[in-house]
Amino acid sequence: MKKMSMNKAFTLMESGPVVLVTTNDGGKNNIMTISWTMVTDFTPRFAITTGPWNYSFSALKETKECVISIPTVDLIDAVVGIGTCSGADTDKFAKFRLTAVKAKNVKAPLIKECRANIECKVVDIVRKHNIVVLDGVAAYVDDERKEKRTLHAVGDGTFIVDGRKLNRREMMAAKLPEGI
Repeated sequence: MKKMSMNKAFTLMESGPVVLVTTNDGGKNNIMTISWTMVTDFTPRFAITTGPWNYSFSALKETKECVISIPTVDLIDAVVGIGTCSGADTDKFAKFRLTAVKAKNVKAPLIKECRANIECKVVDIVRKHNIVVLDGVAAYVDDERKEKRTLHAVGDGTFIVDGRKLNRREMMAAKLPEGI
């Protein structure tokens, strides 16, 4: 094996799905791109990494709610564009031609063009590590959407796209929660 620089080691593990996180500060919707995400267990508990460097963070911290929207590969330019401009001076829904859909349980909107959306409530913010822990309260998926492949950031400006799905449900049956 070839030795790798430790300042690039994160690129070996960062490849979770890139998501768009929407917020509403009481007057304005915003979107931020997040590539550092985590599912914590088989419950609808998730974690994202963000902090004060993101314009949406103050709305997330104050309202304690958001929507995690899961984009597909056809939205890559919007995903990157959203992550490289600020909601402080940009209406990202308008700029990237995305449709805000009213959520049922939170003020932050769903994104119609995304494959899936999860309405979330903030349950903890671990400030030392900039981790926001979220409980999903409602989830929606667009099964009619033709494109279903998600994006995974490598962390160096490149992305991996989902490929084939491999089924090992039978082998894992004893470890899967009922109903999954």
